[in-house]
Amino acid sequence: MKWSASTTLISYYDTALKYAQLADAGIAQSYIAECRMAESSKNHLYRFMKMDLTDLQNMATMFETEKFDIVVNLAGQAGVRYSVENPFAYVESNVLGLLNILENCRHHPVKHLLYASSSSIYGMNSHIPYSEDDKADMPASLYTATKKTDELMAFAYSKLYGIPVTRLRLFTVYGPWGRPDMAPFIFLKSIIEGKTIRVFNHGDMKRDFTYIDDVIDGIMLLLEHPSQQAVPHTVYNIGHSSQVDLMEFIRTIEEETGRKALMKMEDMQPGDVCCTYADISHIQHDFGFKPRISVKQGIHAFYEWYTGYMRSKATSSEE
Repeated sequence: MKWSASTTLISYYDTALKYAQLADAGIAQSYIAECRMAESSKNHLYRFMKMDLTDLQNMATMFETEKFDIVVNLAGQAGVRYSVENPFAYVESNVLGLLNILENCRHHPVKHLLYASSSSIYGMNSHIPYSEDDKADMPASLYTATKKTDELMAFAYSKLYGIPVTRLRLFTVYGPWGRPDMAPFIFLKSIIEGKTIRVFNHGDMKRDFTYIDDVIDGIMLLLEHPSQQAVPHTVYNIGHSSQVDLMEFIRTIEEETGRKALMKMEDMQPGDVCCTYADISHIQHDFGFKPRISVKQGIHAFYEWYTGYMRSKATSSEE
């Protein structure tokens, strides 16, 4: 079984974190060159290639050469707020990038394509918890609009060409190697460093914080189970399925770090929503999915990783 998983090395945030993650998996930055495979020193079955998803020629060559059975696309331009400032980056990466993957799955057939959508797809939907059966036609940001476009394109390709596609609607993922532009990373880092954090909507927000291990559990359950419907296309929420008050999340970080948060209360940001909450009954029913990691456990593990990462980074800079 040969499968491909895509991630992101774009400079939306410091790529040093991504390269450190690759190094942890046995692929040193010195091994990496544009459009060339780099093999892990820890596991010969794991290889990495640095390539733009919109690179038509090299993507086609890779699909032709590698003959993937399964493709998991977790790459793309993330960040709701940044989409207000730089909309073109979102259309190019999220829409054109996925279109290129769909085209290659069409011309080089795969057994299953899974790709990351987002909980933000539910937009201004007021029905809580969010169910895959809810309408998702009121995007609150351009980022969400690109994700909606992705879902429509994927369905069309599944209908036209029989490509088995699964959409993964992920809810506020956090944990080791997470995005430093997301609230969990910003809050943890700033509280440790004694810096002020911005708390939007004056803290009156709820999020379905989902630890990375639970997300991976969900993906692994789905990996070899493409839809058997006439149009082989399906969607699953992957979340912890619990609402956590933002202020409670901050208090949990305070307890874990032993430090008090310095907070600046601000109004809601454009494109944001007050609440996210996943109905995961579909993936529970179909595959027995059950989140394992509580917020308290997740923050503890995240804190342990972060302090270890920073110690390693400080040691490397001294050498």
